[in-house]
Amino acid sequence: MSIALNHITLSYGSRTLLEDVTAAFAQGSLTALIGRNGTGKSTLLRAIAGLGTTVSGDVALCGRPLASLTPHELSTTVGFVTTDKVRIANLACEDVVALGRAPYTNWIGRMQEADRAVVERSLRLVGMSAFARKTMDRMSDGECQRVMIARALAQDTPVILLDEPTAFLDLPNRYELATLLRRLTRDEGKCILFSTHDLDVALSLCDSVALIDTPSLHHLPAGEMVGSGLIERLISGENARFDPEEFDSPMGYERRGRKRGAKKEDGRPESKNAPPNTPPTGEKTFRGADPRVYPKAAKAVSSQTTEKK
Repeated sequence: MSIALNHITLSYGSRTLLEDVTAAFAQGSLTALIGRNGTGKSTLLRAIAGLGTTVSGDVALCGRPLASLTPHELSTTVGFVTTDKVRIANLACEDVVALGRAPYTNWIGRMQEADRAVVERSLRLVGMSAFARKTMDRMSDGECQRVMIARALAQDTPVILLDEPTAFLDLPNRYELATLLRRLTRDEGKCILFSTHDLDVALSLCDSVALIDTPSLHHLPAGEMVGSGLIERLISGENARFDPEEFDSPMGYERRGRKRGAKKEDGRPESKNAPPNTPPTGEKTFRGADPRVYPKAAKAVSSQTTEKK
């Protein structure tokens, strides 16, 4: 396993966030880490990256205990993209990405031809080759996020961690970024773990979902997480709910429940062009539509978002 958590306990100050948690994340997998604010998503990611400590238990990366890795070994094993907005004036994108090659350069930081080739390839993989000489202070949030992912790719680590990479992005860019991450796990064999509040992205594009329900961590395949009841418990209130029967099944499996054109329990027909199972007025339902499987639904959601701006 690329990431293994062995009976770890995490705390923030005097408050216990996770207790006796054991989980594993495989090579070539994309996992979304979800949970309410303040439950320890960022703390867990930092502990896996070696930037934080555990109260008890241990973390293993690629079969080796995290505590046994030297700083150089750690830098070639795990890459970390934070949630901070990065705006570096007077520094071209390719120079930012080149920072990921620091573990491989000589003592004065001089890059070789092989390093430059890695930088070019990393920019190409995230679709940012045309922005190589552009400075990040003149780019959008989505473009900057892609550059930081390219930096992590240039670092050439088997494990990549991202803290809320879809934050501050609009709906189309959220799906586009998550699709990019999924492609990297397939084409590059990376193990990618990222925190997010976007349930639609987590459940429709990821292989598995890790849900923090303090002090526990539940890790299940995305399809199983939908019907597990864990998300209903996470999202429960007067103004919001999660209905697994109204969710478009992850990874292109058949939708659960009614056939298209059938009437719902409240008598409303399925709309052919609108997002599936639109909730009654005043009620917010968390769900998602995989744009690869339901392009009309994704297009309708995107157009509605644009009209509101």
